[in-house]
Amino acid sequence: MKLAKCIKHAFNIVVHSKLRSWLTIIGIVIGVAAVIAIVSIGEGMQAQINSQLSGLGGDILTLSAGFSRGGGMFGPRGGREDDDHGPGGGGGSSSSSITKQIVLARSDLQALKGIPDILLIDTNIRGNVNVSYMGKTGQIQATGVDQKVWPQITTNKIKEGRLLDSADQNVILIGGRLATTYFSKPLGINQMLTVEGKAFRVVGILDDQSNSIIIPIQTAYQVIEDKTTDIYDSITIKIRDENLLEETMAKIESKLMMIRHVTATTKDFSLTSSKQMQQTRAQMMGTMNTFLLAIAAVSLIVGAVGIANTMFTSVLEKTKEIGIMKAIGARNKDILLIFLFNSAIIGLIGGVLGIILGAILSSALPSLMGTGMPMAGRGGMTTLVSLNSVLMALGVSVGVGIIAGAIPAYKASKLKPVDALRYE
Repeated sequence: MKLAKCIKHAFNIVVHSKLRSWLTIIGIVIGVAAVIAIVSIGEGMQAQINSQLSGLGGDILTLSAGFSRGGGMFGPRGGREDDDHGPGGGGGSSSSSITKQIVLARSDLQALKGIPDILLIDTNIRGNVNVSYMGKTGQIQATGVDQKVWPQITTNKIKEGRLLDSADQNVILIGGRLATTYFSKPLGINQMLTVEGKAFRVVGILDDQSNSIIIPIQTAYQVIEDKTTDIYDSITIKIRDENLLEETMAKIESKLMMIRHVTATTKDFSLTSSKQMQQTRAQMMGTMNTFLLAIAAVSLIVGAVGIANTMFTSVLEKTKEIGIMKAIGARNKDILLIFLFNSAIIGLIGGVLGIILGAILSSALPSLMGTGMPMAGRGGMTTLVSLNSVLMALGVSVGVGIIAGAIPAYKASKLKPVDALRYE
């Protein structure tokens, strides 16, 4: 029997068993749609994280106060100290009754300036501020930066206007969402925004989806509550040679431990690089994607059981027809191929419909889940349906169909013509 005729017979079995076939196909559709949706979440989040971190460059380091000894996943944490930036007198005494927040101070900045491998240093402070525009008031995050250095070290892109200048004081940069949708009317270049009762002129709009603002650091000390001059939340460092990243980090840590009077076991600061962040995020995303795919695989297993059940039923229903085909010259291989193609067609139809449903779910998920999804970026969760995920899902669905139909197809091919013709 020709291959084309085997495919035609297989397709006829699907067509003439509509209800049972479609119930089986629905099981595959659900499984494939779940795989597509889950993979699109993982790939979208990975692309979003990469876009956030890739622009940082391997030559950018971030210094922050506090050190987490329980693992770096949750970042630095605060602690006690005896002076203005860390435990004094060789690490301090645990019985001391004087406790202060661990901070980064001007002494740390001066120590960093003495390291020749460092090219640029930007000091930052952060906090929530009240803003108002056209009668609407809200609370957003403000970041104070050294406007003399920040334009040379930042990876932020400007959508409209300009970056901060060394002579700027009462001017601000605003996030893309703050400019367009946060207030009742759009906020544009050279318009005035009130921050904690002070008027600021907008000189630039960032090319992002944030509601934050960026202002010169000296002005930030005046509007952000509970901030002390020359005390910083973090320090951004640009090194001279990315190839000497590890050596430069070691020099920075050694210098800071010396001036902060701490050791490796009592260290009260954290120094991280964008490369380390990318590696950590990649590991986390890999684990998360594997877990989600395992959940989606359960749906495909259920679909495979449905196909196997449908194929066994088809073999029983077509037993007499199998006997007739064998009596007129059909070989065991022909019968095997007919039922394998039957299960493959069911898997293919389920795969195509599942991909379509999965793509629809992927496009709807960001609006349904918004920024509540863990690890979603500032602009909310994004999904990405790639060609690789589509081909993988289609291959898996057809493969599941063939595997699930293999045993029933083999059983059908081994039926003896006499027994098949006698079957009622």
